[in-house]
Amino acid sequence: MIKKLSQREKRTVKIGAVCVAAILVFTFGSRWLDHWLGVRSSLGQMKAKLDDINMSDPKRAGLLSIVPVFEMPETEETQKFLFMEKFNEQIKKAGINSEPLQVLPARKSTQPGYKLLCLKCKGKCKFEQVLNLLANLKDNPYLVGIEEIRMKCDPNKREEFELDLVVSTFVK
Repeated sequence: MIKKLSQREKRTVKIGAVCVAAILVFTFGSRWLDHWLGVRSSLGQMKAKLDDINMSDPKRAGLLSIVPVFEMPETEETQKFLFMEKFNEQIKKAGINSEPLQVLPARKSTQPGYKLLCLKCKGKCKFEQVLNLLANLKDNPYLVGIEEIRMKCDPNKREEFELDLVVSTFVK
């Protein structure tokens, strides 16, 4: 059939085929180019995030010093012992005269799979000792939160307080 076509018709068919090929290349090429440009911009954003995360050692040490340390919860008996030991140490360090710690029954927590174990501390102290204890509680790797704090001033001795403090930890 091509042999029946004249030279001009053959040239028209070739130009038409080239145009169809150009249209196909442009259509699919522009989609590929858009995708490639999207991937390049996404890659640039990821590199920028990595550059933000990648920091010098002194800056990283400064950030780590303000972030509280947390240990993953253990079984109830193990966690209770570890938490009591560390909390007692913090109470002694603050200089608070306290009664023995009371362990409150573990109760359901908002975190699935864990229970909340609370310790109750009663003692007598000065206001600055309470502030020291509260400031240093973030160093306790087992502490989840302060559930209750109650301070009552002695009317005869204004500088002495009765402290009731309930702190909690997660247990398995």
